[in-house]
Amino acid sequence: MIIGETCICKSLHPSPWKRSIHRISMINNCNKHHLTFEDKEITLIGTAHVSRESAELVQQIIEEEKPDVVCVELCESRYQSMTQKNKWQNTNLLKVIKEKKAFLLLSNLMLAYFQKKIGQKLGIRPGEEIMRAIQAAKSVEARIHLADRDIRTTLSRTWRFMGLWTKIKLLFQLVTSVGEMDSIKEEDIEKMKRKDVLEMFLSEIGKSFPEIRLILIDERDQYLAHKIRTAPGKRIVAVVGAGHVPGIQSYWKKHIDLEALNQVPPKGKVLGFLKWGIPVFIVGLIILGFFYAGISTGTYMIKWWVLANAILAGLGAAIALGHPITVLSAIVASPLTSLNPMIAAGWVAGLVEVFLGKPKVKDFERLSEDISSLKGFWKNKITRILLVVAFTNIGSSLGTFVAIPLMVRVFA
Repeated sequence: MIIGETCICKSLHPSPWKRSIHRISMINNCNKHHLTFEDKEITLIGTAHVSRESAELVQQIIEEEKPDVVCVELCESRYQSMTQKNKWQNTNLLKVIKEKKAFLLLSNLMLAYFQKKIGQKLGIRPGEEIMRAIQAAKSVEARIHLADRDIRTTLSRTWRFMGLWTKIKLLFQLVTSVGEMDSIKEEDIEKMKRKDVLEMFLSEIGKSFPEIRLILIDERDQYLAHKIRTAPGKRIVAVVGAGHVPGIQSYWKKHIDLEALNQVPPKGKVLGFLKWGIPVFIVGLIILGFFYAGISTGTYMIKWWVLANAILAGLGAAIALGHPITVLSAIVASPLTSLNPMIAAGWVAGLVEVFLGKPKVKDFERLSEDISSLKGFWKNKITRILLVVAFTNIGSSLGTFVAIPLMVRVFA
């Protein structure tokens, strides 16, 4: 598969979750819009992804209008995951880790977790209106047209455009928002049923993080507008989250560069420099310690490098509840992989966890159920492996920045 600076202190500003609920209560219930493009007649339906009323409205309109094409707010990968229940069973975790896509998959599952939690509060399966649209389209023999950008492109663009501080702030707000979901009151639930909650939630976060709003909301508004207006057929029904409707309308008659929206920007030059520069600096520092300050100094520097990397990487793997041998592999690998830009300690630990944990078909089958709680993320072998990769890499990175000042201080 969800704008100026803001303080992250909850005492000064309400969470994006609370703000989104307040905004929802102020929006009217106009869900159906009529648009034209050349010789096409388009009915645009704005839905709430966790609203039973939205699901029923979608089915009713499609069955009444019997369009040539039904556009849905899905990309190919999300469509396959919704319509093919055994798709997760074919996931190759070794390939995911080797291709450096563990964090991408974990991010996708986190978004699914948020939406599933909302669905539990409202008593409806997340994405029910999309499934109803697909089923209704088949019943009237309409063609299904996927109108959303690939979720992997969206998440990759988001991550590349965000700075380190922005990533830290986002993580903080996501964690605090998890707590807010458990304290939603009955009257808030009634307000949430009226609009697309996840889109509103992401939009509110976007006020604090311009990069997120630009990519998750604005860019997808453009993408959806282009894909809907260029869909085959003359009579079209498009089903999208209500949060996208204003943006689609505003971009409806504008030129949209689809190729630019699909590009994943290359890694920044600064990141590339640090990727190679830090290992060169560390090796140079150790060599300098041996030749200019003596063997004991050089040994001292190596000791702190090994300890800082090994302890924090091992701690990361342990927090993810990795197997004891996985934790040991993180401890052993981190001091070495931190000096090799082509490999990361998390990948080593993740691969070891795959071989030791041996995920079974039942783990994939239970994945949708387990990600409905944070506890489930650690319980399920699939998500635990992804957490091992992520937390080990975080620990190893922290180890590098902890070790450097400890090594440099010998020269003082």
